[in-house]
Amino acid sequence: MKTIKVKTELIARHIRNGKIIGKRIVKNKVVTSAFVNDIVDNLIAEVAAFGDYKFHGSGTGTGAEAAGNTALGTEVETRDTGTQIEGASANIYKSVATHTYAATFAITEHGLFNIATVGILMDRTVFTAINVVSGDKIEFTFTITFSSGG
Repeated sequence: MKTIKVKTELIARHIRNGKIIGKRIVKNKVVTSAFVNDIVDNLIAEVAAFGDYKFHGSGTGTGAEAAGNTALGTEVETRDTGTQIEGASANIYKSVATHTYAATFAITEHGLFNIATVGILMDRTVFTAINVVSGDKIEFTFTITFSSGG
């Protein structure tokens, strides 16, 4: 049986005063069951704005990622709308967004959603803390690669 393989990657660049002061790269975490179900639903009949998985949320939750996640552990501030692009080949989806924080947080999680509030969570990624202060930015680059064949 041939299968579609899925790989994910999150790059988080911590920016302070216009300079990158830290970077996290996290690979192959958990795509959620809700996202997989949304794929199937949209193959049957377009039931939602499927192409809108571009809303980046971040938070301070530390619980492990799980396929059953439907939200971040502790989301902070508002979501940012990412720029959607095709990666180096036609089977790679990429969304990039930068969030400017208005307060001090230890950011430990990221999620990609299909709408700006609530919505379907495609992927939740937990990482070691990025300690931000007011005015700091994190540029999130989420990539998902689909490989056909087997």
